[in-house]
Amino acid sequence: MNKLDQSDMGLPKKGETLTEPLKTITVDGCMMTLLGTAHVSKASADKVQELIATGQYDAVAIELCPSRHKVIVNPDAMARMDLFQVIKKGQASMVAASLALGAFQQRMAEQLGIEPGAEMRVAIKDAQAAKLPVLLIDREIGTTMKRIYRNVSWWKRIVVFAGLIESVISKEKFSAEEIEKLKEGDVLESSFSKFAEDEKDLFRPLISERDEYMSARLIKECTENNYQHVLVVIGAGHLKGMAHLLTSHGISDPDDRIARLDEIPPSSRWVKLIPSLIVVFILAGFVIGFMRGPEIGLNMVVDWILITGGLSALGTAMALAHPLSILSAFVAAPLTTLHPAVGAGMVVAAVEAYLRKPKVSDFNRLRNDTTTLKGWWDNQVTRVLLVFIFSTLGAAIGTYVAGFRIFEQLSSS
Repeated sequence: MNKLDQSDMGLPKKGETLTEPLKTITVDGCMMTLLGTAHVSKASADKVQELIATGQYDAVAIELCPSRHKVIVNPDAMARMDLFQVIKKGQASMVAASLALGAFQQRMAEQLGIEPGAEMRVAIKDAQAAKLPVLLIDREIGTTMKRIYRNVSWWKRIVVFAGLIESVISKEKFSAEEIEKLKEGDVLESSFSKFAEDEKDLFRPLISERDEYMSARLIKECTENNYQHVLVVIGAGHLKGMAHLLTSHGISDPDDRIARLDEIPPSSRWVKLIPSLIVVFILAGFVIGFMRGPEIGLNMVVDWILITGGLSALGTAMALAHPLSILSAFVAAPLTTLHPAVGAGMVVAAVEAYLRKPKVSDFNRLRNDTTTLKGWWDNQVTRVLLVFIFSTLGAAIGTYVAGFRIFEQLSSS
């Protein structure tokens, strides 16, 4: 039976100033003390330390996924990132987005004079000192970002992408009102809220799905390990949703819920068909052009090469890539745009990474360099990511521009 202890809501006792919301819930014999923290508050870190020191808990659960936990406990992990594998697996855009989010959070923390995720660091450190298991209950950030991507329309994806860029470029200080709002939310929600306010399509994968995921993980951990009392350190924005799910039997099958929330929704059938349809249209245009006359067909091929290759090369040049990388973009784009499985960005970024191999110092400086626009171009790791993004974007624009050009030639001839 699930039971909520309403007597402990985190209200300060006489002489106390800590106001972090606190709820204790009993689920099938396991007590769960949910501490709603502010990710930009030193008081939250102090409260975590105070609670662990009581010795009441036999485990500490935290709002981190394995990837984010790895970054906290091993800040040098980025230095061992295999950039070629990132490019090969098509993860360059995702890594760039993660770095942009991290830069936003770093800038926010620096203004407020705290270390990003201070309360999580304290929870990990003090739990280990007390020989308590640390439970990572949040969903992988990559999965969450992919589900956000699939949950919004293509034009909203552009808004989010533009917001990520703005978050890096902007030097604007947070207002007092924004800071208070940030103190009430979740660390990822805080990052997105700056440029995606009132976006319901973002709210579900960003907040409510993670409420379900973390609740399911808690139930699963308690059931499998027979924990008696778990301290759960989460952002205050998750407290209400998780408390409701845990007290209302909202998670009947935790394994099934976790599996479903870990799935990446497939792309629309039409979205998958579009690249192939474009290739068919372009190749058919070439055939029809040559049938009408060798000169017409040849002009179409030349236009295709110049437009797709030229715009991809222009994007690569905007990333201040090596001259040979720019040349590779011009050569690769006309070919890769006719092969949906291979992108120009994969080829060009690999060439750039080979010609200008990132040094260990580039990886070590990522945390600081990504907080400034100049740093993204100065750091060879992020420059490779920019080469991937800009060359891909140039080739994509070139495909549509050249496609319209071919259509015009067929219509007029």
